Amino acid sequence: MDVYKEAEQLAKVPMLAGLKSSKLKLLAFTSELVTLEPGQILFHRGEPSDCTFVIMQGMAEVLTTGQDGKPLIVLSLGMHELIGEMGAITNAPRIASVRAANKLLVLRIERDTFLGLLSENSDVALDVMQQLTNKLAKSHAQAEQLEIALQNAGLPHP
Repeated sequence: MDVYKEAEQLAKVPMLAGLKSSKLKLLAFTSELVTLEPGQILFHRGEPSDCTFVIMQGMAEVLTTGQDGKPLIVLSLGMHELIGEMGAITNAPRIASVRAANKLLVLRIERDTFLGLLSENSDVALDVMQQLTNKLAKSHAQAEQLEIALQNAGLPHP
């Protein structure tokens, strides 16, 4: 994909839709397009948060480790959603692993570029906050559902 096509795709990402074409082209030029096959890991829990990703195509699964030691999907993310923004903002290690659910195409944005984008564009910063809030709400709802399922099954829970 060339810079112009990437910029066209980026214009469809809600948080970036208000940016001028020149900024989108610069973002596309300074970022890296990464392709993963189904099951490939984008990053592991505990790794440095040196970048964030925008899903350009496909689905990603956010994973944690279950009590049995196997990966447990806690969230699924789709086209035009962000991955890794929390770590990029806080500069904390990754709190979960992410893998490709199917063929996944992501745009890798360096941490400094992402933070500059937030600080220079209040609309982008607001959208990122909304996405973070939505992810937190989804995760909380899933945790409540799991707790109810554990109670109904008579299993101990934290």
